[in-house]
Amino acid sequence: MSDRLTSAHDRWVDRDAAVVWHGFTQMSTYGANRPVIVDWAEGRELVDVDGRRYLDAISSLWVTTLGHRVPELDEALRLQIDRVAHSTMLGNGNTTTVRLAEALAPRVPVSEPHFLFASDGAAAVEQALKIAFQYWTNQGVTTRTRFLALGNAYHGDTIGSLSVGADGFGTDIFDPLRFQPLRAPGYDDPGWADTAVALIAAHADELAAVVVEPLVQGAAGMLVTDPASVERVADACREHGVLLVVDEVATGFGRTGTLFASEQCRIRPDVLCIGKGLTGGYLPMAATVASRRVYEAFLGPDLSEFTLYHGHSFSGNALAAAVALRHLELFDELEVLANVRDRARQLGDALDGVARHPAVGEIRRRGLMVGVELAPPTDGLRWGRRVCAAAVERGVLLRPLGDVVVIMPILTSTPDEIDRIVRVLGEAIDEVCCP
Repeated sequence: MSDRLTSAHDRWVDRDAAVVWHGFTQMSTYGANRPVIVDWAEGRELVDVDGRRYLDAISSLWVTTLGHRVPELDEALRLQIDRVAHSTMLGNGNTTTVRLAEALAPRVPVSEPHFLFASDGAAAVEQALKIAFQYWTNQGVTTRTRFLALGNAYHGDTIGSLSVGADGFGTDIFDPLRFQPLRAPGYDDPGWADTAVALIAAHADELAAVVVEPLVQGAAGMLVTDPASVERVADACREHGVLLVVDEVATGFGRTGTLFASEQCRIRPDVLCIGKGLTGGYLPMAATVASRRVYEAFLGPDLSEFTLYHGHSFSGNALAAAVALRHLELFDELEVLANVRDRARQLGDALDGVARHPAVGEIRRRGLMVGVELAPPTDGLRWGRRVCAAAVERGVLLRPLGDVVVIMPILTSTPDEIDRIVRVLGEAIDEVCCP
């Protein structure tokens, strides 16, 4: 390791730590954990400042769908920059964002949708909560002020999204700021849907909305459920007149094998949150999608109390909209979902061997969303972080959630790349857990 002492990597880590504060990162140990410092990328690989290549097996935290430096997406940005980079959507519009909304409208599982754009998933969830709350007050209903959310949920890091999210990731420190929703169990409880349905029936008169992540609770370690359970909860919302808010920030844009996980659950939410993969990982963009019924509750006289007084400076950014629009077209042109289904089957088969490893407790998968839960014999071994570090040393970028190793391949990954991910994971587990 002596050559690393004077490497470009170490010089960049020092420069980085001197001025940057990384999210979800203890900065006192940042350099010691040997972060990858990316200089450029191509295809499904990232290249660091020392020229080392890493297969991006986490899709750059679940956002990159088609790969890095996709020629068609690069070109979409170049064409848009010659027109306009950004103009405000607050009271005005731009043609590119209108075209994006028109293209998304028939693809999202929402009836006659309207799109309120934002910059990231947490902001999309925050918008959804405000929309659901005001939907009722606009109709003179003042008793529906609560939300029902699930255990293990993660919906982002703004105060509202933290509130409907469960504990973990240090959120308890913000308890004085968080509102308390009704809480049903998460997907690790086989009876989660039974409890949620019962709570909806018992508290319908006070519920503004139910908030769920369909099929997969990603940040909880890839906890999975079946489509029928999600559908039962959606049916209960409809029966009792409670709005259904579905957070597809992580599960949307092909990750589970369909464009949206809601399609597999046969549900049509009142409000849908999308983000992450919307622009293929190129630019920050998200959206809160409201059904016509919800949207029309906000129509009224100009400057009236019916107005949703909410918006972001960069909402509907034209550059992001241009790449998102071309990205949506490429899903069809490149038959991306067919590749997802093929690679998901391959990945599932390949992981059967890993599942038999004595250091592995469980593997959970839906499409190309995978959590490999390790089973350390005692606390404090940090197997998850150490296994991911060993994989990075072998040129495959993975990231842990505690002792759960997350695999989230780029949707255009090849058969050889899937085999490489699984092989490296197995080698890393052997190195760390069976020295």
